[in-house]
Amino acid sequence: MGEHGGVGVGLRLTVDELAARAGVTVRTVRFYGTKGLLPPPELGPRRVGLYGAVHLDRLELIEELQRQGLTLAAIERYLARLPEDSTPLDLAIHRALVASWTPEAPEEATRAQLERRAGRGLTEEQVERLAAMGAMERTGDPEVFRVDPGLLPLGVRILDVPIPLETLLAARAVVVEHSRATARELQRLFRETVWKPYRESEPTPEELARMRALTDHIQPMVAQALVTAFQRYLREELGEELRQEEEGEGEKEAGEEKKQ
Repeated sequence: MGEHGGVGVGLRLTVDELAARAGVTVRTVRFYGTKGLLPPPELGPRRVGLYGAVHLDRLELIEELQRQGLTLAAIERYLARLPEDSTPLDLAIHRALVASWTPEAPEEATRAQLERRAGRGLTEEQVERLAAMGAMERTGDPEVFRVDPGLLPLGVRILDVPIPLETLLAARAVVVEHSRATARELQRLFRETVWKPYRESEPTPEELARMRALTDHIQPMVAQALVTAFQRYLREELGEELRQEEEGEGEKEAGEEKKQ
């Protein structure tokens, strides 16, 4: 079975393990499954249901959307708009960006709790990489960490990617810089073209309350628009770089053939 619909490569979890990794109850996992929000597990030996990376990241995304105040019906519509070929990393990025609208309060966790959430033992070098990505930070106690619930799953996913620590730090700086600039510009645009004219129209208290509620519902939609745009342009950039490399290799081979 493929990565999208099945267990996925390298990750096989029972329903109890999946619930522990996501920080929810087994009952919650089964409830989402009956609602169609989670794809069915793959049946393993003795007909035990096994879950993979897509299940874990989809479950964490559902939980984040619920924390943002979306109903189950709204979450179902949100998930239905995701591309069919969404990978675990795609879903993790969705969750991290949705969470960024209303950052959760950092949670303190012992090393054992951190490793349970990560689903693996962590070396000191891996802890440093998670800190570099902003997924967690150290406290005065070397065995206690301050964890960002929204970024930890994405950080764990990237641990096995061979990226130097210096590159992670630089990448985080780029993301923070441009995310802040984008948020500032969107706020300015909304304030000047929507909110200011609306206030000048002297709305009633009830209309004002409805407008505030509307802005809260717009945030997840804007987050998804940002995710979609980012993924599209990143693929274009990577595709262009690959094309240039292939052209360079082709020219090199042609030059070598002429010499012969």
